[in-house]
Amino acid sequence: MSLAPQEVRTFFATSVTFERRLILQSKPLCDLLLDIFRDNRSKGRLLLHEFVIMRNHFHAILTPAPEIPLERAMQFLKGGFSYRAKKELGMKFEIWQKGFKEHRIKDADDYRDHVEYIWNNPVRARLVLRPEDFPYSSARLRDAVDPPAWLGRSSFKAASFD
Repeated sequence: MSLAPQEVRTFFATSVTFERRLILQSKPLCDLLLDIFRDNRSKGRLLLHEFVIMRNHFHAILTPAPEIPLERAMQFLKGGFSYRAKKELGMKFEIWQKGFKEHRIKDADDYRDHVEYIWNNPVRARLVLRPEDFPYSSARLRDAVDPPAWLGRSSFKAASFD
């Protein structure tokens, strides 16, 4: 079993919309959150390993850059989204609940369990029949994620979650 090294801080994180409002159900808002994910990856602030954008929350497995605390990485995501949603889309209300939930990924089995949870979230919500059919998930958007280096390619095969 591959253990995550202590210096690698890989987390499963969840953030919920304010009062669980169904804010993230339109294409423009989901596309904006995807752009926020891409932007923070390209700036080297974090590695995004897996994600799903649901109507009132998102889940992500991510590794913040070594000098960036998890709290700051989540601020980049949530704050960046809020700022741009207000500026570009004219949203004038609270978007996110304060804080977020986190779980440090311990090993390859823990990682697989959380990937399966993320990928199957839209299936459990009866939005799609298969994980790869959901448009705002790493189950479909494989080019939008970074495989965790500590896990190794042979330890995890994306196709194992049919």
